[in-house]
Order: sequence, then structure tokens, then C-alpha cells
Amino acid sequence: MAAAHKVTVALDYANLADAKSLVSQLNPKHCNLKVGKELFTATGPTLIEYLHSKNFKVFLDLKFHDIPTTVKKACEAASHLGVWMINVHASGGSMMLEAALEGVNKAKQSPLLIAVTVLTSMEQKTLEEIGVSRNLEDQVLRLAKLTEKSGLSGIVCSAKDLSFLKNHFNSSFLFVTPGIRMTDDVANDQIRTMTPSEAIKAGSSHLVIGRPITQSENPSKTLEKIYLEINQS
Repeated sequence: MAAAHKVTVALDYANLADAKSLVSQLNPKHCNLKVGKELFTATGPTLIEYLHSKNFKVFLDLKFHDIPTTVKKACEAASHLGVWMINVHASGGSMMLEAALEGVNKAKQSPLLIAVTVLTSMEQKTLEEIGVSRNLEDQVLRLAKLTEKSGLSGIVCSAKDLSFLKNHFNSSFLFVTPGIRMTDDVANDQIRTMTPSEAIKAGSSHLVIGRPITQSENPSKTLEKIYLEINQS
């Protein structure tokens, strides 16, 4: 099961026991793991230590968004956990993004730092609700360019955004794409979704996949199916 693009499995669970149950069915050679707000709030660094003991690389998805000093300290603390990647909200502005990078760089081994542009659950009317008058694509591109200018490694965005994003950035800039669904999956609360092969063709660097794997009867087999689809794309 080899592919140029690793899948990151989102551990969308409320407790340590359920997370461990899934992890026991996965191979660190085939995927990375993402820990979000719910699970990290419930388990704290204990879970990160456990995942590292099983040789998994961890994307700590806490989407920091606060005043620059607070974000800097939070990113420094997260970096000391030894995680592979952390993220912040690009809408926090350049001062916050640069502070986050400063915090990350204080760790012995700095994780990748990426920024969320526009959440995959959001659409045009949602932006208008919060006072953003420009269209969704312009907002995503604006925040992506701000992220790059601030020195971060890449962005979190919908794979649907890649068609207008890719040509604006160099090949080392990362595009981490959640909202990945198999062809026969229900989108749930994600609005701007794509299949794994569609996302890879569009230029995704890392696929973040949750429910299609975590709610599968056989997570390992589903992961194999995803890699098969990617390799055939």
C-alpha cells in the first residue's frame, strides 16, 4: 500500500478508548493521524504520547485563533509535544501568524505550521453573515497568500479550492485538504467535498479523511481502497 500522498486519518472520537480501538487497526506506515479539539480536550497530551509510542505522526488540529502573544505561547506548547503538524486560523492576521511561527521555532524539532483559510463547512452566505463581502474564492486566495507571506508551510483548504489556488504558489507550499469523501458517502456537515482521487488530481498534498474510515466496519480495508483509488488516478 504505497502512494506519494499519505492519508491523515481524523480521530473524530470523544474518548481515549474509542481512539485506541481505531488506532490498533491502522499501520503508521500507511497513514498519519489527526487529533482535533474534542479528543484533545478529553484526553490531553496523554493521547499524543500514546500515538507517538505507536510510531504515528500526529497532526494536532486545534486551529489556534487569538491575540498574537497567546497564539505564540500555545504554538510553542504544542510544538514541545513533538507533533508533526499544527495549525492556526489565517484570519487572525499577519501579526498572529508570525507570532505562531515564532512559537513553533522555539521547539527542538519544529512541526509544520499551516493555516486554515475558509472552513469546508462554510459557503458564500456564511461569509456574508460574518461581514465578509468578497466572494469565497477571493477570500480563500487572500488568506492563502497572507499565510505564505507570513512564512508558514501551507494551508488547510477545500480540495475544490485547488483549481484556482495551485498556480499562485510554489511546489513546496502544502495544501492539506479535509472534506474528503468516498463516492458513495454522505457529505454530513461538510459542504465543499471531493473524493480522494479528485483531490489528488487537483493537487492536494495531504488528504484528511475522517468518517469514511472511522465509521467503516473495516478501517484498514477502507484505507487500502482509498490508496487503490489514489494510485489509479
